[in-house]
Amino acid sequence: MRAEQKKKKKKWLRVTGIVFLLLIISLGAYLFTVYRSLTTAVDTMHEPIERTREPRPVTFEEKEPFAVLMLGVDEREGDRGRSDTIIALTVNPEQNSIKMLSIPRDTRTEIVGRGTQDKINHAYAFGGVEMSMDTVENFLDIPIDYYVKVNMEGFQDIVDAVGGITVNNEFAFTQDKIQFAEGTLNLDGKEALAYVRMRKQDPSGDFGRQKRQRQVIQGVINKGVSFNSLTNFGNIFEALGNNVKTNVTFDEMVEIQSHYRSAAGNVEQMQMKVTGQYIDGISYQLISAEEQQRIQNELKTHMELN
Repeated sequence: MRAEQKKKKKKWLRVTGIVFLLLIISLGAYLFTVYRSLTTAVDTMHEPIERTREPRPVTFEEKEPFAVLMLGVDEREGDRGRSDTIIALTVNPEQNSIKMLSIPRDTRTEIVGRGTQDKINHAYAFGGVEMSMDTVENFLDIPIDYYVKVNMEGFQDIVDAVGGITVNNEFAFTQDKIQFAEGTLNLDGKEALAYVRMRKQDPSGDFGRQKRQRQVIQGVINKGVSFNSLTNFGNIFEALGNNVKTNVTFDEMVEIQSHYRSAAGNVEQMQMKVTGQYIDGISYQLISAEEQQRIQNELKTHMELN
């Protein structure tokens, strides 16, 4: 009897061992597939640029603060388009925080490289990502280390890939024949794109639009890091690869994820105070010298540049 029990026990150990081995092999194959899909997407996304100044070295292992310029661009056939969404992010891992500043697209400032005063979103139309980075860098008086450019037409693919997002809408409105009720909304990609495009019906104008843009970006981040996204990684990576460009390399992404991920849980949204004014028949948003200095000081302190 004992010999028979030992035989059964060995059999179950052998079966368990085989199942465990198969699980390890399957997990390894899954992780390899994820890794291969990710590296392919990152290779497609990676688009280095040439700056007018030498890039500032950022040592991620030492958790040095850095800044990123996010550009939401409506690209048109035969036209570079304009960056209708301009967001500067500063990341400080020691403080476990990210500051997110939306810059109104009609903000009047010097366009670096042209020597003219114009709307800040025209920098992209004149000189692409490089001129946009130089102009925002000059406007905020901080180094802009990296950029992330998102094709807004394709942004809906990213929202759909993460399974839609949830936002809190402050008032009811209609945009692109889609009705948005007040309160908590679950949006698919098409709805999210219309949600961020609405501006004329908003009593806060461009500020309200910027807030909705930040809501949608935060919603994508929240869904992207959820467990459910692991089962849909292929669609997510494909959507990112098709619609996002950045000068961040794969190795830098790994370093940022390793040393800075805790900061993603604490995002502070900043707002610029500007006033509307017509100059030579053109509508601009003007920022006072005092307000610009306040914004610059807050960002410099966050990046430990003071």
